[in-house]
Amino acid sequence: MNRAFVKDPDDAGRPEEVSERPQSPHPNYVTPAGLRQLQALVAGLEEARDHQVEQGKLANPQELALIQRDLRYYETRLKRAVLVDPDGKSVDRVHFGATVEVRDEEGRVEAYRIVGEDEADGTPGKISWVSPLAEALLNAELGEDVVWRRPAGAARLEIIGIQRGPAG
Repeated sequence: MNRAFVKDPDDAGRPEEVSERPQSPHPNYVTPAGLRQLQALVAGLEEARDHQVEQGKLANPQELALIQRDLRYYETRLKRAVLVDPDGKSVDRVHFGATVEVRDEEGRVEAYRIVGEDEADGTPGKISWVSPLAEALLNAELGEDVVWRRPAGAARLEIIGIQRGPAG
């Protein structure tokens, strides 16, 4: 049998190499909630790593490698974090951390909170500051129409409300 298909006994217990998670080229702006979220992620990963290390030979080496990779990623995100507190900001213009209420051409009203890349998620309304929608909204004034360039075609949105922080 070809040696290329035989597992080397010296590799037993050695994790497969995991590639590093790429860092964003953008500044890591975070809201106060986003900073707390990053800190909690790092603390949780440190706890998971410590648990794996305590298990010694019983630890899953692949799981430990993934935890360590993610810990390096989020530690770097935390070191690069730039706290932007929306308190004290004007509500005349859309800014990072603001919740923006918009009306589309069909009259539907939606609210979007502009947050950091790590804080944005699948939750409706939480969008990354580097997303095309946020780029269309940032620095727009109350009452202004903006054009959101999206794959499905451009959409015109009217800014009908700006709040400093989360909606509600």
